Amino acid sequence: MSSKLLRGTFILTLGTIISKVLGLFYVIPFYHIVGQEGNALYSFAYIPYTIFISLATAGIPAAISKFISKYNALEEYAVGRKLFKSGMFVMMCSGILAFLTLYSLAPFIAEISPNDANVTIEDGTTVIRAVSFALLLVPFMSMIRGFFQGHQSMGPTAVSQVIEQIVRIFFVLVGAYVVLNFMNGSMSQAVSVATFAAFIGAIGGLCTLLWYWYKRKPHLDELLLEDKGTVDISLRDMYKEIIVYAAPFVFVGIANPLFQLIDQLTFSGAMESIGLAGEAVTAFAILNFNTHKLVIIPVSLATAFSLTLVPSITSAFVDGDRKNLNMQLNQAFQVLLFLTLPAVVGLSLLAEPIFTLFYDHDPLGTDVLRIYAPVAILFAYFLVTAAILQGINEQRFTVLSLLVGLLIKLSLNIPLIKLMETQGAVVATAIGYIAAITINLLVIKKFAHYPFKLVVRRGLLIILFTLFMFIGAGITYKILTLFLSPATDFQAFILVIICAAVGASIYFYLSFKTRLVYFLFGEKVDRWMKKLRLRV
Repeated sequence: MSSKLLRGTFILTLGTIISKVLGLFYVIPFYHIVGQEGNALYSFAYIPYTIFISLATAGIPAAISKFISKYNALEEYAVGRKLFKSGMFVMMCSGILAFLTLYSLAPFIAEISPNDANVTIEDGTTVIRAVSFALLLVPFMSMIRGFFQGHQSMGPTAVSQVIEQIVRIFFVLVGAYVVLNFMNGSMSQAVSVATFAAFIGAIGGLCTLLWYWYKRKPHLDELLLEDKGTVDISLRDMYKEIIVYAAPFVFVGIANPLFQLIDQLTFSGAMESIGLAGEAVTAFAILNFNTHKLVIIPVSLATAFSLTLVPSITSAFVDGDRKNLNMQLNQAFQVLLFLTLPAVVGLSLLAEPIFTLFYDHDPLGTDVLRIYAPVAILFAYFLVTAAILQGINEQRFTVLSLLVGLLIKLSLNIPLIKLMETQGAVVATAIGYIAAITINLLVIKKFAHYPFKLVVRRGLLIILFTLFMFIGAGITYKILTLFLSPATDFQAFILVIICAAVGASIYFYLSFKTRLVYFLFGEKVDRWMKKLRLRV
C-alpha cells in the first residue's frame, strides 16, 4: 500500500474517530439541559432521520470513491468528472425527495412513537420535521466527499466531518440552552432547535468541502488535460455499476436504526398493555438514546480496526489464495473479539457508575445498560461479517440476513417487552442479530470454505482472559464501593478509572505474557511499544 494511501486512510480514520468522540460526549451537557423527556424527543427524530439519510446517500461516498479510483488508475479522468456533474444533480433530487417524504411522514411517525402528557404527538411531529431539513444538504455533501476520496484525497472528508460535528454540537447545546433559559421556550421548541442543528452542521461541512474544491480545482483540471479519452461509458452504465456496489452499504448502514425503529413503533403499545404507559417515554429514552450512545463506543473502535482488513480479504479471495484468505479472516474475527469483549464486559460491570457519570444515577438506566452492553459484540460482528460477504462477492446474503433478523425482532419485541419490560426490547434485538450473524457466518463458511477452528480456540483464550479481568475488576469494584458511592458524579468517575485500570492491566498482562497480542497484531505491537517507550 502506498504511503499516500496509508496517510489518507489514517486521516480519514482519525477524522471519523474525532467525529464519533464528539458525538458521544456532547450527550452529557445535552442531557443536563433537556433531561430525559428531551432525550426521548431527540431520539424520535434521529432514528428515522438516520434511516432516511442512509437511503438518500445510498452508500455514495464509498461507491463514487471506488468508481473514480478505478478510472483514474486507467487515466480516464473525464469519466469521473462526468459522473460527478451528473451525480450532483441526482443527489440534489434524492435529498429533496427524502426531505419531502420525512417531512410528510412526521405526524404518522410521531403518532406511533411513545408519547404522554409531557411528550405529545405534536411535539414529536415538530422535532422530526426540524431534522428533516438536513436531508436537503447531506446527500449533496456525500457526492463531493466521494469524489475527493476517489482521488485519494481524504483530508476534505475528514475535516468536513469534524467541522460539521463541531458546528452541529455547538448549535445543539447553545440553541437548546438559550430556548429554555433565556426565551422561556417549551421542551419541544428546544429539542426542535437541537435537531435543526443537523442542517446547520451540514452547512458548515458543505462550506468546508466547497473551500477544498476551490483550492484543488486547478489540480483536478490539470488531470483532465492528461485524460486518455479511450473510454466512453454512458451514465446508465455508470449508475448501474455504482448501485451494484453501493446497495450492500445501504443495508448495513441502516441495520441498527431499523432495529431501533421497531422499538420506536412498538415500545409504547407494549408498555401500555402491561400498565406502564406513564413510564414509556422515559424508558424509551434510556433504551434508544442514553444506553445506546454508550454501547456504540466499543463497536465503533473495534469495527473500524477490523474493517481495515477487508481489502486484503477481498484481494486474497479474488486471487484464489486460500491460505492468505483464511489467515485474514482469522485475524479479523480474533481482533474484533479481542478488542470488543473486554470493553463490553467492563461496560456491563461498571454500568452503574458509568451511567451516573454520563447522565444521572438511575436504577433503570443501570439495569438496561448492564444487559445492553454485551449486545455491542453482536453489532460489531454483524458489520464485519457483512463487510466480509462483500469482500467474497456474496453481498446479496446481507439483505437476507438483515431481513431475517428484523423479522425476528419484530415478532419477539412486544411479547418480550410484556415479559421483561424495557430489557425485553434488548433481548429481542440480541436474538435478531444472532440470527443475522449466524446466516452470515454460514455463508462465509460455504463460499470461502473457511474453517472456524483457530478462531474458536483463540476465542476461548480471550474469554478466559476476560473472565480473569472481570474477577479482578469486580473485586476491586466491591472493595471501592465500601467507601465510594456510584450514585455521585465524582465518586463514580474514581470508580470507573480505578476499576478500568485494574481490568485493563490484568487483560493486557495476560495477552502479552501468552504472546496472544503478537499473534493478532504482529510487528505493529513492537512499533507501538517503542513509541510509548514501554517494556513488558
